[in-house]
Amino acid sequence: MSAEFLLFSRMLIGRHVSISGGYMNALTEAKRLGIDTFQIFTKNQRFWQEKFVSEEEGHAFRNAFKAHGIKQAFSHTIYLISLGSENEETVEKSLLSLVAELERCRVLGLTHTVLHPGSAGKLPIQQAIRLIGDRLKMVLKVTKGSPVKILLENTAGQGSSIGGKIEWIADLISYIKSPRIGLCIDTCHAFAAGYDIRSQKGIYNFLNLVDKQVGFDKLLCFHLNDSKGGLGSKIDRHEHIGEGLLGLHPFEYIVKNFKKVPKVLETSTENNSDIKDLNLLRTLEKNK
Repeated sequence: MSAEFLLFSRMLIGRHVSISGGYMNALTEAKRLGIDTFQIFTKNQRFWQEKFVSEEEGHAFRNAFKAHGIKQAFSHTIYLISLGSENEETVEKSLLSLVAELERCRVLGLTHTVLHPGSAGKLPIQQAIRLIGDRLKMVLKVTKGSPVKILLENTAGQGSSIGGKIEWIADLISYIKSPRIGLCIDTCHAFAAGYDIRSQKGIYNFLNLVDKQVGFDKLLCFHLNDSKGGLGSKIDRHEHIGEGLLGLHPFEYIVKNFKKVPKVLETSTENNSDIKDLNLLRTLEKNK
């Protein structure tokens, strides 16, 4: 393992990597990028069809990513999951998909999975929070004994999404009352939802709100993405670090002050732009 990798590995900075061609491809990408943490989809994110992972395959993957110096790896659920849906078939598929995701994560040695909380639809927000909370409680009960956590991700606030406001996510976490429920903060989503995090003061105030409402003990990962959409636009479009409307202040603040919290990019990989983004974050972390 290179000295350069060891230097950077203390930061817990990585990105979402592809498993196209098999789970081991994630490790090939991690080695190319010199990262010690990553996020994956454990199955095709466009379809409901589930993927079975054998204990043997999981054991091989766990051993391999430890040998590669990976400190933390986790997944993102498929986007089809909608726990607030009024459609019974969608709810059933969502519950089964989330349970299957947690099982794949367990077998693969992934610490948690990131989930969009869902939408209220026509329901009042607090009623929707209880409904989604009850369904998440069902999933936790079915997977009792699993060490894998579910991290609720803040969203850009599109439509009736309950993920757009930190207070609503806090209400959902408080309602569920489980040590297996945590929080993932996406910088692009926060800005698009109306939180002005462009300045040092802005990102400090936002994360202070997160601490007061949810608690930093529940904040278990960041998605570091710049934003193509404006403040409060509710447009979920990621941009490369420093090339969107956020500037560098929020990213510098996070990499310097949350070194023990995994931070992953979800930006494009075209023309080695992923390496450029990672190197910029590493530079920000070293700035005086």
